Amino acid sequence: MIYHSTRDEKLTAAPARAVLEGIAPDGGLYVCDPGKLEFDWQGALQKDTMSMAADILGVLLPDFQDMNGLVRASYAGKFASDDLTPLVPVGERYVLELYHGPTSAFKDVALSVLPRLVSAAAKQEGAGDVVILTATSGDTGKAALEGFHDVSGTRIMVFYPAGGVSPVQEAQMVTQEGGNVRVCAIRGNFDDAQTGVKNVFAACKGKDLHGAVLSSANSINIGRLAPQVVYYFRAYADLVQAGRIRVGEKVHFVVPTGNFGDILAGYFAKRMGLPVGRLVCASNANDVLTEFISTGVYDRRRPFYKTTSPSMDILVSSNLERLLFDLSGENDAEVKGYMDVLAKTGKYEVSDAIKAALADQFWGGFCGEAGTSAAIAKYYKENGYLIDTHTAVAANVMEQYRKATGDKTVTVFVSTASPYKFCDHVLRAIGETPAGDGVELLDQLHETTGTAIPRRLAALKGKARRFDLTCEKPGMDSVVLDFLK
Repeated sequence: MIYHSTRDEKLTAAPARAVLEGIAPDGGLYVCDPGKLEFDWQGALQKDTMSMAADILGVLLPDFQDMNGLVRASYAGKFASDDLTPLVPVGERYVLELYHGPTSAFKDVALSVLPRLVSAAAKQEGAGDVVILTATSGDTGKAALEGFHDVSGTRIMVFYPAGGVSPVQEAQMVTQEGGNVRVCAIRGNFDDAQTGVKNVFAACKGKDLHGAVLSSANSINIGRLAPQVVYYFRAYADLVQAGRIRVGEKVHFVVPTGNFGDILAGYFAKRMGLPVGRLVCASNANDVLTEFISTGVYDRRRPFYKTTSPSMDILVSSNLERLLFDLSGENDAEVKGYMDVLAKTGKYEVSDAIKAALADQFWGGFCGEAGTSAAIAKYYKENGYLIDTHTAVAANVMEQYRKATGDKTVTVFVSTASPYKFCDHVLRAIGETPAGDGVELLDQLHETTGTAIPRRLAALKGKARRFDLTCEKPGMDSVVLDFLK
């Protein structure tokens, strides 16, 4: 299999090279056609999670040797169970819990695997040190740091928006251990950090990188996106095994997303044969994706809101480019045109064909701050079930979808983070007054609800801060070059 850029099909790379580079030379994203892959999706449903993951990754990234061993080594001892991502019934609804990994966020599913993929790719390609550059809106940063710290032949630098992540998320990053890691806040929002990282890739072309190769741990890297496909198959298999559906029946998924990677993984699963029905895109007040799905117009020229669901505070959804490529019939010139217009004007409108495909397969809704708090309170009061702010957005939008459509198809909503990463907002939502801030609130949320604090979050209390670096967006390349020395 060969991957190629979404903006120029002539720019190709084998899977290992695509993982190693992270982003195509023209700024496009590496992509394949998952609908053309030969994959026994029904056979995959019969397997345990590790075997299922090895099968799926083996098809998406076929030139990696011993994928089964790589997968098992990546996850061994890191998650609460070998199932990795349990499907939990809550009342008449189903929640896909993705936060049982080492950093209590869904990013762990992919970022436990990516370091081994990168190391294997570097070895296969005869590359030197690999330097991972990552922008984070909260969860990716810590998950990437945790995955790559002290991995031989790699270094990692994470940029996050100052004041744009939760206190627990920031504490997770700035206390990170490891001799090959660095963390830097930027004065701006996540879009500034993400654009800045992309610009660094371009700025470093032709410069002395001291023998290093630059790559990314964001979901622009196909090695980050591919492992996320697995949990859609796992959830479907769990519904079959529970007798809730029969093989072949469709299931809807409601996904809280900002950068469009998590929901795109569900679309990939669908293209590989899984009977996914509607993919419901749940946004917070930064509702650029909601508007796009309903109108076909992508317009980032709008106010940027800092919300209680900061991992979704995004106006430039990078992974949408891969969806556009697929829905356009793999028309690289058309996609490049959209991206060029977006860069110049901040807005583009897709073709009628793409609009029709969006309407057929997706539904978009958004949830403001009041709705987020109300959803947390509702699930805690009625079911004794605690959810975080991002999961609450999904829960709220799921009800919007059902009310608007009357659709009674079995629906799963995706839970992306532990409520303990957002203690202050969760406490307020359930009627409590936070007695402090940051990691101090872990104990208060535990004492109030009787739920368990994730072990590694509890370990943050009293942990020394290692990183205090802050820069402007235009200075990011200098910070990176200094890190490379």
